[in-house]
Amino acid sequence: MAGPARPSGLRAALQGLTTRGRSFLAAGLTAALCAYLFGQSALFQVGVLLAVLPLASALLLVRTRYRVASGRRLSPQRAAAGQEARVHLRLDNVSRVPTGLLLLEDKVPYVLGPRPRFVLDRVEPRGFREVSYRVRSDLRGRYPLGPLQLRLSDPFGMCELTRSFSAADVLTVVPQVQDLPPVRLPGESAGQGESNAHALALAGDDDVIPREYRHGDDLRRVHWKSTARYGELMVRREEQPLRARATVLLDTRETAHRGSGPASSFEWAVSAAASVSVDLVQRGYQTRLLTDTGRAHPQHGSTNTTTAEAVGVLLDALAVVEHSDGGGLGRAEEVLRLGGEGLLVAIVGDLDDDQAERLSRLRRRAGGAVALVLDTGTWAGLRHLFPDAADEHGDTVVHRLREAGWTVLPVRAGDSLPALWRAADRTQNSVPYRDEVGA
Repeated sequence: MAGPARPSGLRAALQGLTTRGRSFLAAGLTAALCAYLFGQSALFQVGVLLAVLPLASALLLVRTRYRVASGRRLSPQRAAAGQEARVHLRLDNVSRVPTGLLLLEDKVPYVLGPRPRFVLDRVEPRGFREVSYRVRSDLRGRYPLGPLQLRLSDPFGMCELTRSFSAADVLTVVPQVQDLPPVRLPGESAGQGESNAHALALAGDDDVIPREYRHGDDLRRVHWKSTARYGELMVRREEQPLRARATVLLDTRETAHRGSGPASSFEWAVSAAASVSVDLVQRGYQTRLLTDTGRAHPQHGSTNTTTAEAVGVLLDALAVVEHSDGGGLGRAEEVLRLGGEGLLVAIVGDLDDDQAERLSRLRRRAGGAVALVLDTGTWAGLRHLFPDAADEHGDTVVHRLREAGWTVLPVRAGDSLPALWRAADRTQNSVPYRDEVGA
């Protein structure tokens, strides 16, 4: 960002008089008045000197001719919750005269820590200074940084003026992502996930649907007849690799979670969704995030992205996801009915009988399904009035999902997600269920 640091207007300069400057001005005027009343010329000279000094300092700031530009760089641009990020500031003196005393202050939200302040004594013409500070947040979100404020001061400390740059940056604090062990997920077979099998072209040479050549395409896929027709390199579209699809369903209903802050069941679910999504993307799945509100990230059609870009889109969405006031999973069910093929991983909180039935039906269109069912009462330290009835209801939900073909992983507060994910590989072989795919 860049902007002028030249103050404008004597009135603004007078308003910027410090306590010292106002005291000198008041003392000077008082001494001059007393000298006039009592006929003391020497006292009058002292009064004039005291009054002129802050006024001259203000005038000096008004007539300052230097200009400065600033820039900000974040490292990293996305920080995980609880991880420190460093903000680098650079101030350039783009004028031909040296600067005086400069005081820098960057505006940051209180959740990231106190406002950083720096003092720069002097910046030579065409020179620059670099400073940095650290920020940290245990809460997900998008936090604005800036604008940077620059305070100008005269050598005597009589006057200070504050000027702000207009540009600001955003620090994205994403959920914590845990490394998950490599497991063979339910429904995964050759041609899915990491294998990324290629489709065989069944059409003849004249039936090929070509597309334009992109950097990195294999030259052996060039379709010369279409290249001659269109005048540019064209490649065979039917030899595009088929990517396995996966959907991560996150239950954001406020009534389905317990606890507050970073230790709540909702934050555990968000972190689990981030870890699972990143793992699936890195394994080659075309992954989307779906919440109970029916909103998907990314939308269908956004497939021409790199692994890093896909991970970034999912983490950015999870950084700002909030509780919903919805009462069920109906809208998510509608989205999955329109395109729910592939692997489905659901991370859900408390489910009643109707919601458990809706979730069990989603298995029918999925190639494989894994459900992490949170026992949210353990996050709040609650004791049920009828613990046997609560345990029986939880067992009923788990049994119903397993009967529908889900691989169910019950989750309690303190459980390790990598250990649960590893159990998904064992559970699909140890828990019998009735496969309803195609039913």
